[in-house]
Amino acid sequence: MLAALRRGPGLLAAAGRLWRGARGRGRGAGPLRARSGPGPAGVLAALAAFSLFSKNAEEEERTREGESAGTEDSIIFLLKKAKLSIMKGELEEAERILHQAARLSHQSDNKRAIIYTYDLMANLAFLKGQLDSAEKLFKATMSFLLAGDMKQDDNAIIEMSLKLASIYAAQNQHQLALAGYEFCIQTLDEKMAKYKDLSEDVLSAEERANTNLLLGLSLDSFGRYLLANKQLPRAQRMYERALQISLEVQGEMHPQTVVLLSDLATVLDAQGRYEDAYTHGKRALDLAKQTAHPEEHMVLNNLAGILMHQEDFLQAEQMYKEALSQAELKGDTASVQHIRQELAELARRRKQSR
Repeated sequence: MLAALRRGPGLLAAAGRLWRGARGRGRGAGPLRARSGPGPAGVLAALAAFSLFSKNAEEEERTREGESAGTEDSIIFLLKKAKLSIMKGELEEAERILHQAARLSHQSDNKRAIIYTYDLMANLAFLKGQLDSAEKLFKATMSFLLAGDMKQDDNAIIEMSLKLASIYAAQNQHQLALAGYEFCIQTLDEKMAKYKDLSEDVLSAEERANTNLLLGLSLDSFGRYLLANKQLPRAQRMYERALQISLEVQGEMHPQTVVLLSDLATVLDAQGRYEDAYTHGKRALDLAKQTAHPEEHMVLNNLAGILMHQEDFLQAEQMYKEALSQAELKGDTASVQHIRQELAELARRRKQSR
């Protein structure tokens, strides 16, 4: 029954796509990092594709009496409740419920339930920014999986390895972060090379696409790490590959493609390649407007930054103000503060240029 609770795309997109506001190369407050969807709640909704079911009093009583089938039903019920709490943003309640599920899983010696519960606990800790706890839980989950019949190149192991790499990056453990990113990308590259010779009778199109998208996510995450550490040409290569995968698998109109176009523009901008940066940033904005992208204001902000670096101050100011208006309407206080800082930087540069 636990097998029916399929794990979705994971929480990396929610927890790893944080605001980038670091200063660099005299750029002012820096670009805003557009996220790949409607934010944490939306990603968690994709993860928790389930319908909460009810149980009658007799079933609950059987669970308390410790019948094995009832115990597994109870664990599933708790996991669903935890996911629902996460979707509602009730993270403390979700943590409390998951601890109940963990205790019940250990008491019944249900290894599948233990693995699944630990994985959710790790993702929740990751989402809450409790990186030390997330690291321990991810490692414990991976140990359980590898002790069974799961191979090291399984997508589930690679996804957790990618999350561990992002944890090490956030903790400035650069050797571990670099090793983690390179393991994920190299392993997925090797898998995709093997897939080329396999027909759909052997490997489904869905599995092939999922592996390719995980490769794209790994390249994207590594690109952000490299950009933050000023390794710009290599970051550019990662973003170019991630963008190509998104275009091939998801298409030009997909929200993630828009994000990657804007990110690639940011990397080009950081290298002083303003014309190329503007071309990609403008395309990202055009697509964001066509698709009503939920974070169009971030794409606007990033393009305005490129215009500011080109000293097109008038157009940059117009875009910043449009981005600010959208951010205020959406109640995105972090973006509002960031864009105001950019406007202040724009005013400073305009004054200096006179």
